[in-house]
Amino acid sequence: MAKRLLVAYGLWALGGPLGLHHLYLGRDSHALLWMVTLGGFGGGWLWDFWHLPAWVAAANGAPGGRVGAVPALSPLRLAGQVAVGMYFGLVAAVAMPWVPALVAQPLAVGLGVQLVASVGDQTARAPSTLAAAFVASLLFQGRVLAVLPASLAASVTAQRHRRYKPLGAARPPLAARLYRLGLACLAFAAPLACCGVCGAAGVLGTVLALPRAVTELLLLPLRAAGLLAEVLGFAGGSLAREQSGWGERQQRAYEVLGLLPGSSTEDVHRSYRELVKLWHPDHNRQRAEEAERRFIELQEAYEELLGHRRTAAAG
Repeated sequence: MAKRLLVAYGLWALGGPLGLHHLYLGRDSHALLWMVTLGGFGGGWLWDFWHLPAWVAAANGAPGGRVGAVPALSPLRLAGQVAVGMYFGLVAAVAMPWVPALVAQPLAVGLGVQLVASVGDQTARAPSTLAAAFVASLLFQGRVLAVLPASLAASVTAQRHRRYKPLGAARPPLAARLYRLGLACLAFAAPLACCGVCGAAGVLGTVLALPRAVTELLLLPLRAAGLLAEVLGFAGGSLAREQSGWGERQQRAYEVLGLLPGSSTEDVHRSYRELVKLWHPDHNRQRAEEAERRFIELQEAYEELLGHRRTAAAG
């Protein structure tokens, strides 16, 4: 069935941030990207207005604009890959603190980069993209600040292995397409919903975690320079000082969670969940200031113990 430009503009206006116009035109990867980023953080949805005529023509079988065997390098697509990769990585760090960072964050980063790489008539080699994200994250020991170098490495790799999608591929029925999009959206949203329902990292916890992640990203150049200096042997004492301070921080973290030093990871998870429910500000409105202070202490203690164990496991 021929696609109509007026219908495409109508869907763009009514549900553009959710990618309805892309779904109508058979651009499922673009539709999914818009669903999980609310229209490319708003700016991408507005940018679509000027491209709809060309997309409608392509959906109706007009000759494509392919030039050569490999797509031209697109700085805009590269920037989008880096941004979405970081976004997916931060979501994984906030929504899945119980999953090892060396698994959750690079996997999320790689999937975000690959999603942007698959927009339109292009794609990239997914195994290479994911491998680059995992290697970069491993070099930074899975810390939150690793989302930027992991996203950069995965994006550069995806651009290097970019290619066109095969022509003439049969399009699945609409029901199958909607089913796949629904599963993908569920996989993205389920961890966040689980955190909110279970109370392990409620709304306040999420809000508190994001500024910390952003701060680490802003300090990335300094930390990267320090890491490079240590590797080259110019600043070998900084890592030792950091390790010497771990003991005191861990002792304090165990005390906040009401645990004995050396308690198992399961004990840490259990105590954290119980105390968060007990001290959640929504359940202590009569002593909101104290509850908020204790809630923050619990969040920091939990992240301190799990972060140290992830680092030890990676080493």
